[in-house]
Amino acid sequence: MSEDEIQALDKEVKKLKRIASEWASQLHDLVEDRLPAAYHEIPTISQSTYDACKAWADATARLKAAQKG
Repeated sequence: MSEDEIQALDKEVKKLKRIASEWASQLHDLVEDRLPAAYHEIPTISQSTYDACKAWADATARLKAAQKG
């Protein structure tokens, strides 16, 4: 993998981490501020948070593998 490709993957990892953090923040806000009244939001926000964190973890693994060589 070229240096440019590794840099692009690093940029993607940072973007995915930001997205995962935003979803985690929404989940936190749900728990702290809106439960129990907004219990119906739990499945959607939880799944989106999980998906975003998984995407970040997968991209991070790809980046580490690419950096090793």
